Amino acid sequence: MSTSLHHRAIENLGTRIVTGDLPAGHVMLAEQLEEELRVSRSVIREAVRVLQSLGLVETIKRVGIRVLPSSSWNPFDPLVIRWRLAGEGRGAQLRSLAELRSAVEPVAAELAAANAPVKLRHELVDISHAMREAGHAGDVPRFLELDIHFHSLLLSGSGNEMFANLMGQVAETLTGRTVHGLMPDHPHETALQWHVDLAEAVAAGDGPAARDASDRIMRRTMAEMEPTWTEQPRVFIPVRHH
Repeated sequence: MSTSLHHRAIENLGTRIVTGDLPAGHVMLAEQLEEELRVSRSVIREAVRVLQSLGLVETIKRVGIRVLPSSSWNPFDPLVIRWRLAGEGRGAQLRSLAELRSAVEPVAAELAAANAPVKLRHELVDISHAMREAGHAGDVPRFLELDIHFHSLLLSGSGNEMFANLMGQVAETLTGRTVHGLMPDHPHETALQWHVDLAEAVAAGDGPAARDASDRIMRRTMAEMEPTWTEQPRVFIPVRHH
């Protein structure tokens, strides 16, 4: 029970901060939050600790819990990504993630062609064919599950642990696009074929072909999603002087 209360408190406060309901500079008191969310002090303390780790709040002695500006948030954390995708800044979040994936995934595909274990190469091919079947059938939940698995395998197969640690971000992006109705029920045949091409290039150890197929997938993704972010401002993080 305490775990679900803890989760609910994090979701409640995190969503309100990221959507701007609790703006930067806003100060909250633990006792007020206890009363408002009807939870114990220990649940609030744990929730605040998580939000602090994400860069959303800071605690100030004899003042309270202060909301921090978006430039302080951890933009790579899957929770922050999910909350941003649920709010008005969805387009900007999708753009940032799509640009990150466009920069990383083609390189990861080329590295996977050179480095991935044999078992992973075979699994990638199997998943690509299963994706095509699910896409043709219009099985959206199954397609999402396979799509996440496919791109996670690709990042993992690169043999670069920093790329592999982007799996959570990619999963939240693909989930968010599906949940918010930004994915077609029947993916385009060309896109399905490109996933097969990519998997087969990785399996064959053809780095340039793998990179090219991944690049084509990402360019199409960017083109499809661009209307969601046309009017959205970019975020410029201040450079800190050390």
